[in-house]
Amino acid sequence: MKFGIFYELQLPRPWKEGDEHRLYQNALSQLELADKLGYDYAWEVEHHFLEEYSHSPSPASFLAAASQRTKQIRLGHGILQLTTNHPAHIAERVACLDLLSSGRAEFGMGESASITELEPFDVIMENKREVFEEAVRAIIPMFKDGPSEHQGKYFNFPLRMVVPKPMQKPHPPLWVACSQLETLAKCGEWGMGALGFQFVSADAAHAWVHAYYNAFVKRQKLLADYKTNPNIALVSFFMCAKTDEEARARADGDTFFQFSLRFYGASSDRRRPPAGTVNMWEEYQKWKAANPEAHAAALRGGLIGSPDTIRRKLRKFQESNIDQVVLLNQAGKNTHEHICESLELFAKEVMPEFQEAHPKLLKWKEQVLNRDIQLDEIDTTAFTDRYGGTMKAIAPAKAQAAE
Repeated sequence: MKFGIFYELQLPRPWKEGDEHRLYQNALSQLELADKLGYDYAWEVEHHFLEEYSHSPSPASFLAAASQRTKQIRLGHGILQLTTNHPAHIAERVACLDLLSSGRAEFGMGESASITELEPFDVIMENKREVFEEAVRAIIPMFKDGPSEHQGKYFNFPLRMVVPKPMQKPHPPLWVACSQLETLAKCGEWGMGALGFQFVSADAAHAWVHAYYNAFVKRQKLLADYKTNPNIALVSFFMCAKTDEEARARADGDTFFQFSLRFYGASSDRRRPPAGTVNMWEEYQKWKAANPEAHAAALRGGLIGSPDTIRRKLRKFQESNIDQVVLLNQAGKNTHEHICESLELFAKEVMPEFQEAHPKLLKWKEQVLNRDIQLDEIDTTAFTDRYGGTMKAIAPAKAQAAE
């Protein structure tokens, strides 16, 4: 198993002068520390206009800065929005990061799930998948030697030489964001790595892995001529401390992450109150006061706890043959000091055991890809009935009412 760290660059209100500068500088310091400690991946999102939830509209800039402060860790766009960017801009940014990082770039793609983000760019929810698929077909030829062109429904691009070209050939590894089992299976069909941005249990992870690899092996249908990337990574809340109680006390921001995520994606039309009119942090405090049991239960989930507790939970994920666990440490008002201590303690006492076992996973994957192992076929309806709605417990009252 490999390990990544994940950044939304959250900044709850109230906002003070210098807060965003401090947020960015602390995050870069955390990536530099993670690189020295031996973490495998760092993932940075692209979001627009999502107040408090994410102040990260330009992952290319952030990761470029990180590339100059790190040496080994893979630097992943997790993700770039193909719906709100021109394909040529995407190809250029990915290639630049790959060159700046000496071949450490990972190209994660997504659509965005919020009308708050899409509407200002004249993209609607109903056609975002179609826009995404066409963008993939336009981008991939731009990585190849020589000029390329594209004539389509959403993008028209005359014959041009898109430069620079990425250092990794034919291109950096391709990933797609997914938060539902059906989308995860689509990642497998497309032959791309799956970035599972849903917080699933170890039991549910078994279903995700089997659904993904069955689609990858049996129903693959590439969107363009690219190198496939059979990998599945799942995000988990994370805080490692000497005791479970201390870890939970330090991880309060994790429940704010769920709360604000639900806020931006809960109602049927995904329309939110006017910009600047909601103090998400205050609403979150009200929710916590009214729902102490749900708050406490959330903090008992994820990879939050002592090294022994986290090790025990990780072994269940390991049994599911997850390629990578992506650790979400920067959330809410989790402090820089606690995040760094968490990264250090986990790297010292937990991570080596699972990284050393990675060759066993690679052998299993080789057998799966060669069809020497038959995986379980997953009934998506039964899966949803059993595991669906994992985010509903933590949601703003207005968002719940909208459902």
